[in-house]
Amino acid sequence: PKGELVFPMSQHIGAPAKPLVAKGDRVLAGQKIGEAGGFISANVICSVSGTVKAIEPRRMVNGAMVPSIIVENDGEYETVEGVGDPSTLSKEEIRSIVKEAGIVGLGGAGFPTHVKLTPKDENAIDYVIVNGAECEPYLTSDYRMLIEEPEKIVGGLKVILQLFDNAKGVIAIENN
Repeated sequence: PKGELVFPMSQHIGAPAKPLVAKGDRVLAGQKIGEAGGFISANVICSVSGTVKAIEPRRMVNGAMVPSIIVENDGEYETVEGVGDPSTLSKEEIRSIVKEAGIVGLGGAGFPTHVKLTPKDENAIDYVIVNGAECEPYLTSDYRMLIEEPEKIVGGLKVILQLFDNAKGVIAIENN
C-alpha cells in the first residue's frame, strides 16, 4: 500500500489498545504500536515502515469513532527482528510471542488468539483444528493459503501443537 495507513486501536473484541508511539516517530514493519488494554484485547502491530503522521479518531465500519494511528508508508518495509527457530521455544515463550504479535481470529470479533491458546487445562485439549473451510462463496483466502503456502499452515500447526502434549492436529477443508 502507498500513502497513509490507518491502524485503529479497536480492531478486536475487548478493550481498545493504547498507542505506544507519538506523532513524528519512525516505525518498522512488525513493530508493536498499540498495547493491549486488557486480557481480552490485542496488541496492534504496524505492517509497514514509515513515520507516524497523527494519532486521531477515525470512523470504523460500524460507525464508531476510535483512536487510530496514521502511518505514512516509506515503501522500505524495514522490519523488526524475528523470533528464530520456533521448535526451540517453551510453551510460555510461544504464548508470549502470539500475544505480543497481536494475533487475532479472522472472525468478526477479532478474538485474541493468545486467549484461545491459554485454556484452564491444556491436557484436556484433544485436537487443534485449523479451519480451512471458507464461510462464504466469494472468500478464497483460506483456499489460496492452503494451495500456495501449505508449509506455513503445517508449520504453524506444529508450533501450536507444542502447547498441548495430548493433542492431534487436524486441517479441516471442504470436499468441494
